[in-house]
Amino acid sequence: MTDPVPRPAHVPADRLVDVDVMQVPGGGDDYHRGWADLQAASPPLVWTPRNEGHWIALSGEILAEVQADWKRFSNRVIVLPKSLGEHHRLIPTTIDPPDHRPYRKLLNENLAPGAIRGLEQSITAAAVGLIDAFIDDGGCNFTTQYAEIFPIRIFLSLMDMPESHSEQLRHWATCMTRPGQDMTFEEAKAAFYAYVDPVVQERRDNPGSDMVSMMLQSRMTMPDGGERRLNHQEALSLVTQVLIAGVDTVVNFLGFTMLALAEDKLLRDRLRADPDDILPAVNEFFRRFGLVTIAREVRADMVFHGMTLKAGEMVAIPTVVHGIDPAVNADPLTIDLDRKRGRHSAFGSGPHMCPGQELARREVAITIREWLHRIPDFHVAQGSVLASREGIVASLERLKLAWDAPGNRSGDMR
Repeated sequence: MTDPVPRPAHVPADRLVDVDVMQVPGGGDDYHRGWADLQAASPPLVWTPRNEGHWIALSGEILAEVQADWKRFSNRVIVLPKSLGEHHRLIPTTIDPPDHRPYRKLLNENLAPGAIRGLEQSITAAAVGLIDAFIDDGGCNFTTQYAEIFPIRIFLSLMDMPESHSEQLRHWATCMTRPGQDMTFEEAKAAFYAYVDPVVQERRDNPGSDMVSMMLQSRMTMPDGGERRLNHQEALSLVTQVLIAGVDTVVNFLGFTMLALAEDKLLRDRLRADPDDILPAVNEFFRRFGLVTIAREVRADMVFHGMTLKAGEMVAIPTVVHGIDPAVNADPLTIDLDRKRGRHSAFGSGPHMCPGQELARREVAITIREWLHRIPDFHVAQGSVLASREGIVASLERLKLAWDAPGNRSGDMR
Protein backbone atom coordinates (compact mmCIF):
# COMPACT_ATOMS: atom_id res chain seq x y z
CA MET A 1 0.00 0.00 0.00
CA THR A 2 1.33 3.44 -0.88
CA ASP A 3 2.34 5.88 1.85
CA PRO A 4 -0.39 8.32 2.89
CA VAL A 5 -0.29 12.06 2.28
CA PRO A 6 -1.76 14.70 4.63
CA ARG A 7 -5.47 15.44 4.42
CA PRO A 8 -6.04 18.83 2.72
CA ALA A 9 -7.79 21.48 4.81
CA HIS A 10 -10.84 21.54 2.52
CA VAL A 11 -11.51 17.81 3.03
CA PRO A 12 -13.77 17.18 6.05
CA ALA A 13 -12.39 14.68 8.56
CA ASP A 14 -15.51 12.51 8.22
CA ARG A 15 -14.80 12.05 4.50
CA LEU A 16 -11.34 10.61 5.09
CA VAL A 17 -11.19 6.88 4.29
CA ASP A 18 -7.75 5.30 4.33
CA VAL A 19 -8.05 2.88 1.43
CA ASP A 20 -5.97 2.04 -1.63
CA VAL A 21 -8.31 1.63 -4.61
CA MET A 22 -5.86 -0.86 -6.09
CA GLN A 23 -6.08 -3.03 -2.93
CA VAL A 24 -9.49 -2.61 -1.32
CA PRO A 25 -9.89 -4.37 2.07
CA GLY A 26 -11.32 -7.81 1.39
CA GLY A 27 -10.99 -7.31 -2.34
CA GLY A 28 -8.27 -9.91 -2.64
CA ASP A 29 -10.71 -12.55 -1.39
CA ASP A 30 -13.76 -11.27 -3.26
CA TYR A 31 -13.25 -8.16 -5.36
CA HIS A 32 -16.90 -7.20 -5.71
CA ARG A 33 -17.89 -7.90 -2.12
CA GLY A 34 -14.87 -5.93 -0.93
CA TRP A 35 -16.13 -2.90 -2.83
CA ALA A 36 -19.70 -3.51 -1.63
CA ASP A 37 -18.53 -3.52 1.98
CA LEU A 38 -16.56 -0.31 1.51
CA GLN A 39 -19.54 1.31 -0.20
CA ALA A 40 -21.92 0.29 2.61
CA ALA A 41 -19.62 1.64 5.32
CA SER A 42 -18.72 4.97 3.70
CA PRO A 43 -20.22 8.29 2.57
CA PRO A 44 -20.99 8.53 -1.17
CA LEU A 45 -17.95 10.70 -1.91
CA VAL A 46 -14.79 10.20 0.15
CA TRP A 47 -11.14 11.19 0.10
CA THR A 48 -8.21 8.81 0.57
CA PRO A 49 -4.62 9.73 1.43
CA ARG A 50 -3.31 6.81 -0.67
CA ASN A 51 -1.97 7.05 -4.23
CA GLU A 52 -0.97 10.69 -3.66
CA GLY A 53 -4.42 11.55 -2.27
CA HIS A 54 -7.64 11.64 -4.27
CA TRP A 55 -11.43 11.46 -4.05
CA ILE A 56 -13.40 8.23 -4.60
CA ALA A 57 -16.95 8.14 -5.95
CA LEU A 58 -18.70 5.37 -4.00
CA SER A 59 -22.25 6.22 -5.07
CA GLY A 60 -23.38 4.80 -8.39
CA GLU A 61 -25.11 8.05 -9.32
CA ILE A 62 -22.10 10.18 -8.43
CA LEU A 63 -19.76 7.85 -10.29
CA ALA A 64 -21.90 8.02 -13.44
CA GLU A 65 -22.05 11.81 -13.17
CA VAL A 66 -18.26 12.14 -12.89
CA GLN A 67 -17.72 9.67 -15.69
CA ALA A 68 -20.00 11.43 -18.15
CA ASP A 69 -19.44 15.12 -17.31
CA TRP A 70 -16.28 15.95 -19.26
CA LYS A 71 -16.88 19.69 -18.87
CA ARG A 72 -16.17 19.44 -15.13
CA PHE A 73 -14.13 16.23 -14.98
CA SER A 74 -11.41 15.85 -17.57
CA ASN A 75 -10.04 12.66 -19.12
CA ARG A 76 -6.58 14.21 -19.36
CA VAL A 77 -5.37 11.89 -16.58
CA ILE A 78 -7.24 8.62 -16.03
CA VAL A 79 -4.69 6.47 -14.18
CA LEU A 80 -3.82 6.67 -10.48
CA PRO A 81 -1.60 7.85 -8.95
CA LYS A 82 -1.64 11.09 -10.93
CA SER A 83 2.15 11.21 -11.33
CA LEU A 84 1.89 7.90 -13.18
CA GLY A 85 -1.25 8.86 -15.09
CA GLU A 86 0.52 11.91 -16.51
CA HIS A 87 2.56 9.46 -18.62
CA HIS A 88 -0.43 7.51 -19.93
CA ARG A 89 -1.47 9.88 -22.71
CA LEU A 90 -3.03 7.22 -24.95
CA ILE A 91 -5.72 8.33 -27.38
CA PRO A 92 -8.61 8.78 -27.42
CA THR A 93 -9.05 7.88 -23.73
CA THR A 94 -7.04 10.87 -22.44
CA ILE A 95 -8.52 13.49 -24.77
CA ASP A 96 -11.70 15.44 -24.04
CA PRO A 97 -14.35 16.52 -26.55
CA PRO A 98 -14.31 17.99 -29.09
CA ASP A 99 -10.69 16.99 -29.77
CA HIS A 100 -11.29 13.29 -29.13
CA ARG A 101 -14.18 12.94 -31.59
CA PRO A 102 -12.20 12.30 -34.80
CA TYR A 103 -10.26 9.46 -33.15
CA ARG A 104 -13.33 8.04 -31.50
CA LYS A 105 -15.12 8.02 -34.86
CA LEU A 106 -12.37 5.76 -36.26
CA LEU A 107 -13.06 3.24 -33.50
CA ASN A 108 -16.84 3.50 -33.84
CA GLU A 109 -16.69 2.80 -37.57
CA ASN A 110 -14.67 -0.39 -37.04
CA LEU A 111 -16.54 -1.68 -33.99
CA ALA A 112 -20.11 -0.73 -34.93
CA PRO A 113 -22.90 -3.24 -34.11
CA GLY A 114 -23.40 -4.06 -37.78
CA ALA A 115 -19.73 -4.93 -38.23
CA ILE A 116 -19.72 -7.08 -35.11
CA ARG A 117 -22.86 -8.97 -36.14
CA GLY A 118 -20.99 -9.93 -39.28
CA LEU A 119 -18.40 -11.68 -37.09
CA GLU A 120 -20.94 -14.02 -35.44
CA GLN A 121 -19.80 -17.10 -37.36
CA SER A 122 -16.08 -16.56 -36.79
CA ILE A 123 -16.58 -15.80 -33.08
CA THR A 124 -18.73 -18.93 -32.71
CA ALA A 125 -16.15 -21.05 -34.53
CA ALA A 126 -13.40 -19.81 -32.23
CA ALA A 127 -15.44 -20.60 -29.10
CA VAL A 128 -16.46 -24.07 -30.33
CA GLY A 129 -12.90 -24.93 -31.36
CA LEU A 130 -11.52 -24.13 -27.93
CA ILE A 131 -14.26 -25.97 -26.03
CA ASP A 132 -14.07 -29.06 -28.23
CA ALA A 133 -10.31 -29.25 -27.66
CA PHE A 134 -10.76 -30.05 -23.96
CA ILE A 135 -14.37 -31.26 -23.58
CA ASP A 136 -13.36 -34.95 -23.51
CA ASP A 137 -10.90 -34.27 -20.68
CA GLY A 138 -13.71 -33.66 -18.19
CA GLY A 139 -12.10 -30.46 -17.01
CA CYS A 140 -9.94 -27.49 -17.93
CA ASN A 141 -8.06 -24.55 -16.59
CA PHE A 142 -10.62 -22.05 -17.83
CA THR A 143 -8.28 -19.13 -17.23
CA THR A 144 -5.46 -20.37 -19.45
CA GLN A 145 -7.28 -22.71 -21.85
CA TYR A 146 -10.16 -20.42 -22.75
CA ALA A 147 -10.34 -16.92 -21.21
CA GLU A 148 -6.77 -15.96 -22.04
CA ILE A 149 -7.13 -17.22 -25.62
CA PHE A 150 -10.65 -16.64 -26.93
CA PRO A 151 -11.20 -12.84 -26.84
CA ILE A 152 -7.56 -12.19 -27.74
CA ARG A 153 -7.85 -14.50 -30.76
CA ILE A 154 -10.91 -12.60 -31.96
CA PHE A 155 -9.32 -9.21 -31.43
CA LEU A 156 -5.97 -10.04 -33.01
CA SER A 157 -7.85 -11.40 -36.00
CA LEU A 158 -9.59 -8.02 -36.36
CA MET A 159 -6.18 -6.33 -36.18
CA ASP A 160 -4.52 -8.95 -38.42
CA MET A 161 -1.79 -9.59 -35.88
CA PRO A 162 -0.29 -13.00 -35.09
CA GLU A 163 -1.96 -14.95 -32.32
CA SER A 164 1.48 -16.24 -31.36
CA HIS A 165 2.20 -12.77 -29.93
CA SER A 166 -0.85 -12.82 -27.64
CA GLU A 167 0.97 -13.86 -24.47
CA GLN A 168 3.53 -11.07 -24.81
CA LEU A 169 0.83 -8.47 -25.55
CA ARG A 170 -1.24 -9.64 -22.59
CA HIS A 171 1.78 -9.43 -20.31
CA TRP A 172 2.49 -5.83 -21.32
CA ALA A 173 -1.18 -4.96 -20.81
CA THR A 174 -1.07 -6.53 -17.34
CA CYS A 175 1.99 -4.44 -16.45
CA MET A 176 0.03 -1.32 -17.41
CA THR A 177 -3.09 -2.25 -15.44
CA ARG A 178 -1.79 -3.87 -12.22
CA PRO A 179 0.88 -2.73 -9.79
CA GLY A 180 3.82 -4.88 -8.74
CA GLN A 181 4.66 -6.48 -12.10
CA ASP A 182 8.14 -7.07 -13.55
CA MET A 183 7.88 -4.02 -15.83
CA THR A 184 6.92 -0.47 -14.93
CA PHE A 185 4.00 1.27 -16.60
CA GLU A 186 6.41 3.33 -18.71
CA GLU A 187 8.45 0.27 -19.74
CA ALA A 188 5.35 -1.66 -20.80
CA LYS A 189 4.03 1.31 -22.78
CA ALA A 190 7.40 1.65 -24.53
CA ALA A 191 7.33 -2.07 -25.37
CA PHE A 192 3.87 -1.68 -26.93
CA TYR A 193 5.05 1.28 -29.01
CA ALA A 194 8.11 -0.62 -30.21
CA TYR A 195 5.90 -3.55 -31.21
CA VAL A 196 3.28 -1.43 -32.94
CA ASP A 197 5.72 0.86 -34.79
CA PRO A 198 6.65 -1.47 -37.70
CA VAL A 199 3.05 -2.71 -37.94
CA VAL A 200 1.77 0.84 -38.41
CA GLN A 201 4.44 1.63 -41.00
CA GLU A 202 3.74 -1.54 -42.98
CA ARG A 203 -0.06 -1.07 -42.96
CA ARG A 204 0.32 2.55 -44.04
CA ASP A 205 2.47 1.48 -47.01
CA ASN A 206 0.54 -1.70 -47.81
CA PRO A 207 -2.98 -1.41 -46.37
CA GLY A 208 -5.23 -4.43 -46.04
CA SER A 209 -8.80 -4.93 -44.81
CA ASP A 210 -7.87 -5.17 -41.13
CA MET A 211 -8.83 -2.65 -38.44
CA VAL A 212 -5.37 -1.06 -38.26
CA SER A 213 -5.29 -0.46 -42.01
CA MET A 214 -8.81 0.93 -42.03
CA MET A 215 -8.01 3.42 -39.27
CA LEU A 216 -4.79 4.52 -40.98
CA GLN A 217 -6.50 5.05 -44.34
CA SER A 218 -9.53 6.90 -43.02
CA ARG A 219 -9.62 10.68 -43.19
CA MET A 220 -10.62 12.41 -39.98
CA THR A 221 -12.64 15.61 -39.84
CA MET A 222 -10.91 17.71 -37.19
CA PRO A 223 -12.60 20.23 -34.86
CA ASP A 224 -11.34 23.11 -37.05
CA GLY A 225 -13.06 21.60 -40.09
CA GLY A 226 -9.90 20.35 -41.77
CA GLU A 227 -9.38 16.75 -42.84
CA ARG A 228 -6.35 14.52 -42.44
CA ARG A 229 -5.19 11.02 -41.57
CA LEU A 230 -3.58 9.84 -38.35
CA ASN A 231 0.04 10.86 -38.03
CA HIS A 232 2.56 8.23 -36.93
CA GLN A 233 2.63 9.14 -33.23
CA GLU A 234 -1.16 9.25 -33.04
CA ALA A 235 -1.33 5.85 -34.73
CA LEU A 236 1.09 4.31 -32.20
CA SER A 237 -0.99 5.67 -29.33
CA LEU A 238 -4.37 4.66 -30.75
CA VAL A 239 -3.35 1.14 -31.76
CA THR A 240 -1.69 0.58 -28.37
CA GLN A 241 -4.84 1.69 -26.55
CA VAL A 242 -6.98 -0.61 -28.68
CA LEU A 243 -4.68 -3.57 -28.04
CA ILE A 244 -4.66 -3.02 -24.27
CA ALA A 245 -8.46 -2.98 -24.21
CA GLY A 246 -8.72 -5.96 -26.53
CA VAL A 247 -6.37 -8.31 -24.69
CA ASP A 248 -7.30 -7.63 -21.07
CA THR A 249 -10.83 -6.61 -20.07
CA VAL A 250 -13.03 -9.36 -21.57
CA VAL A 251 -10.42 -11.96 -20.61
CA ASN A 252 -10.96 -11.10 -16.96
CA PHE A 253 -14.71 -10.59 -17.13
CA LEU A 254 -15.18 -14.12 -18.50
CA GLY A 255 -13.59 -15.57 -15.37
CA PHE A 256 -16.09 -13.92 -13.01
CA THR A 257 -19.02 -14.87 -15.26
CA MET A 258 -18.08 -18.53 -15.57
CA LEU A 259 -17.45 -18.78 -11.82
CA ALA A 260 -21.00 -17.54 -11.23
CA LEU A 261 -22.40 -20.11 -13.67
CA ALA A 262 -20.34 -22.92 -12.15
CA GLU A 263 -21.80 -22.16 -8.73
CA ASP A 264 -25.46 -21.82 -9.79
CA LYS A 265 -27.19 -24.79 -11.46
CA LEU A 266 -30.54 -22.99 -11.69
CA LEU A 267 -28.88 -20.16 -13.59
CA ARG A 268 -27.23 -22.62 -15.97
CA ASP A 269 -30.46 -24.52 -16.55
CA ARG A 270 -32.43 -21.38 -17.32
CA LEU A 271 -29.91 -20.09 -19.85
CA ARG A 272 -29.50 -23.50 -21.45
CA ALA A 273 -33.27 -23.92 -21.79
CA ASP A 274 -33.65 -20.61 -23.61
CA PRO A 275 -30.52 -19.70 -25.60
CA ASP A 276 -32.34 -16.68 -27.05
CA ASP A 277 -32.37 -15.22 -23.53
CA ILE A 278 -28.60 -15.25 -23.24
CA LEU A 279 -27.75 -11.94 -24.92
CA PRO A 280 -30.18 -9.95 -22.72
CA ALA A 281 -28.83 -11.81 -19.68
CA VAL A 282 -25.30 -10.70 -20.51
CA ASN A 283 -26.21 -7.16 -19.41
CA GLU A 284 -26.93 -8.52 -15.94
CA PHE A 285 -23.50 -10.15 -15.80
CA PHE A 286 -21.81 -6.91 -16.82
CA ARG A 287 -23.83 -5.07 -14.18
CA ARG A 288 -22.78 -7.51 -11.49
CA PHE A 289 -19.12 -7.84 -12.41
CA GLY A 290 -17.73 -4.37 -13.11
CA LEU A 291 -13.95 -4.56 -12.85
CA VAL A 292 -12.25 -1.36 -14.10
CA THR A 293 -11.00 1.41 -11.81
CA ILE A 294 -9.93 4.61 -13.53
CA ALA A 295 -10.17 8.30 -12.64
CA ARG A 296 -10.97 11.82 -13.79
CA GLU A 297 -9.22 15.15 -13.14
CA VAL A 298 -11.15 18.07 -11.63
CA ARG A 299 -11.06 20.95 -14.11
CA ALA A 300 -11.84 23.86 -11.78
CA ASP A 301 -12.65 24.56 -8.14
CA MET A 302 -16.24 23.57 -7.43
CA VAL A 303 -18.69 22.39 -4.82
CA PHE A 304 -19.80 18.91 -5.81
CA HIS A 305 -22.39 16.99 -3.78
CA GLY A 306 -21.56 19.14 -0.77
CA MET A 307 -17.79 18.71 -1.02
CA THR A 308 -15.23 21.31 -2.13
CA LEU A 309 -13.14 19.94 -4.98
CA LYS A 310 -10.01 21.75 -6.15
CA ALA A 311 -8.73 22.08 -9.71
CA GLY A 312 -6.23 19.34 -10.49
CA GLU A 313 -7.52 16.91 -7.87
CA MET A 314 -8.33 13.37 -8.95
CA VAL A 315 -11.59 11.46 -8.53
CA ALA A 316 -11.41 7.66 -8.71
CA ILE A 317 -14.33 6.03 -10.49
CA PRO A 318 -14.34 2.28 -9.71
CA THR A 319 -16.99 1.13 -12.18
CA VAL A 320 -17.94 -1.80 -9.96
CA VAL A 321 -19.71 0.47 -7.46
CA HIS A 322 -22.40 1.61 -9.90
CA GLY A 323 -23.80 -1.84 -10.64
CA ILE A 324 -23.66 -3.04 -7.03
CA ASP A 325 -25.08 0.13 -5.45
CA PRO A 326 -28.33 -0.87 -3.66
CA ALA A 327 -29.65 2.66 -4.23
CA VAL A 328 -29.42 1.99 -7.97
CA ASN A 329 -30.17 -1.74 -8.28
CA ALA A 330 -32.18 -3.69 -5.69
CA ASP A 331 -30.42 -6.70 -4.13
CA PRO A 332 -27.39 -5.87 -6.27
CA LEU A 333 -25.12 -8.83 -5.45
CA THR A 334 -27.77 -11.25 -6.73
CA ILE A 335 -27.73 -12.15 -10.42
CA ASP A 336 -31.36 -11.65 -11.42
CA LEU A 337 -32.15 -12.42 -15.07
CA ASP A 338 -35.58 -10.81 -14.64
CA ARG A 339 -34.08 -7.50 -13.56
CA LYS A 340 -35.44 -4.70 -15.71
CA ARG A 341 -32.74 -2.47 -17.17
CA GLY A 342 -30.08 -3.05 -14.54
CA ARG A 343 -27.96 0.08 -14.47
CA HIS A 344 -24.17 -0.02 -14.44
CA SER A 345 -21.01 1.62 -15.77
CA ALA A 346 -19.11 -1.45 -16.97
CA PHE A 347 -18.73 0.20 -20.38
CA GLY A 348 -18.52 3.76 -19.08
CA SER A 349 -20.92 6.51 -20.02
CA GLY A 350 -20.88 9.79 -21.90
CA PRO A 351 -18.51 10.55 -24.78
CA HIS A 352 -15.94 7.95 -23.68
CA MET A 353 -18.33 4.99 -23.51
CA CYS A 354 -16.42 1.88 -24.60
CA PRO A 355 -16.55 1.53 -28.41
CA GLY A 356 -15.92 -2.21 -28.11
CA GLN A 357 -18.96 -2.96 -25.97
CA GLU A 358 -20.88 -4.72 -28.74
CA LEU A 359 -17.95 -7.04 -29.41
CA ALA A 360 -17.60 -7.75 -25.68
CA ARG A 361 -21.30 -8.60 -25.35
CA ARG A 362 -21.17 -10.94 -28.34
CA GLU A 363 -18.07 -12.72 -27.09
CA VAL A 364 -19.60 -13.34 -23.67
CA ALA A 365 -23.01 -14.37 -25.05
CA ILE A 366 -21.49 -16.79 -27.55
CA THR A 367 -19.22 -18.27 -24.87
CA ILE A 368 -22.20 -18.95 -22.59
CA ARG A 369 -24.36 -20.34 -25.39
CA GLU A 370 -21.76 -22.70 -26.82
CA TRP A 371 -20.42 -23.78 -23.44
CA LEU A 372 -23.85 -24.68 -22.04
CA HIS A 373 -24.76 -26.49 -25.26
CA ARG A 374 -21.70 -28.74 -24.89
CA ILE A 375 -21.13 -28.74 -21.14
CA PRO A 376 -24.49 -28.19 -19.43
CA ASP A 377 -23.32 -29.11 -15.92
CA PHE A 378 -19.94 -28.19 -14.47
CA HIS A 379 -18.44 -27.07 -11.20
CA VAL A 380 -15.38 -25.37 -9.75
CA ALA A 381 -12.53 -27.86 -9.68
CA GLN A 382 -9.67 -28.46 -7.26
CA GLY A 383 -6.66 -26.35 -8.04
CA SER A 384 -8.69 -23.18 -8.55
CA VAL A 385 -7.38 -20.05 -6.86
CA LEU A 386 -10.40 -17.78 -6.56
CA ALA A 387 -8.56 -14.86 -5.01
CA SER A 388 -8.88 -11.64 -6.97
CA ARG A 389 -6.02 -9.77 -8.55
CA GLU A 390 -6.75 -6.11 -8.11
CA GLY A 391 -5.56 -3.06 -10.02
CA ILE A 392 -6.93 -0.93 -12.83
CA VAL A 393 -8.57 -4.12 -14.15
CA ALA A 394 -9.50 -6.87 -11.67
CA SER A 395 -9.34 -10.59 -12.39
CA LEU A 396 -9.56 -14.02 -10.80
CA GLU A 397 -6.25 -15.72 -10.08
CA ARG A 398 -7.09 -19.14 -11.55
CA LEU A 399 -10.43 -20.78 -12.34
CA LYS A 400 -10.50 -24.50 -13.03
CA LEU A 401 -13.74 -26.21 -14.06
CA ALA A 402 -14.74 -29.88 -14.10
CA TRP A 403 -17.60 -31.92 -15.59
CA ASP A 404 -18.54 -35.43 -16.66
CA ALA A 405 -16.87 -36.10 -20.00
CA PRO A 406 -19.40 -36.59 -22.85
CA GLY A 407 -18.74 -40.33 -22.97
CA ASN A 408 -20.00 -40.63 -19.40
CA ARG A 409 -23.28 -38.84 -20.04
CA SER A 410 -26.56 -40.00 -21.49
CA GLY A 411 -29.24 -38.10 -23.34
CA ASP A 412 -29.21 -34.84 -25.27
CA MET A 413 -26.56 -32.41 -23.99
CA ARG A 414 -28.95 -29.58 -24.61
